[in-house]
Amino acid sequence: MQSLITERLIIREFSLSDDEFILRLLNEETFLRYIGDKGVRSLDDARQYLSSGPLSSYEAHGFGLCHVAQKSDGTPIGMCGLLRRDDQRHPDIGFAFLPEYQASGYAFESARAMLAYGQKQMSLNNIVAFVNPDNERSIRLLTRLGMTFCGNIRLAGIDHDQNMYCARPGLEEIA
Repeated sequence: MQSLITERLIIREFSLSDDEFILRLLNEETFLRYIGDKGVRSLDDARQYLSSGPLSSYEAHGFGLCHVAQKSDGTPIGMCGLLRRDDQRHPDIGFAFLPEYQASGYAFESARAMLAYGQKQMSLNNIVAFVNPDNERSIRLLTRLGMTFCGNIRLAGIDHDQNMYCARPGLEEIA
């Protein structure tokens, strides 16, 4: 995938050199609460996560979770991307940001760009999102993107139901 450039962000594929950032992001309280504990406790764990997660997904599917940085200075602030889960029919969009960059529109900006990329460049017309039912911020963001609630689902490895939201083609036109 080529880098996606938005008004304020650079979205690019992860590399193993992003290990320090991943170690921090995956251990943030909001990540652990709403996404889950990935067991990443060291730089070696972070490199293993990157290798078996995003990097493996790029190779297998041509997409995956991506590094999100501020365009102005290159500061890494989060991740956003498309995932292909073995137990799901459609790819889903996911995102997570460091606490100091939440509620600044970065998740919306990156998710909007990633949805447009998935639909236009990857021809993925059926993109979904899974969200913890009590994650009101993410639900508002998905709704703002034009995604609609389409049911509850139990995902492999998660011990409670998730809300599922469905996208429709043409979301890149959302302002």
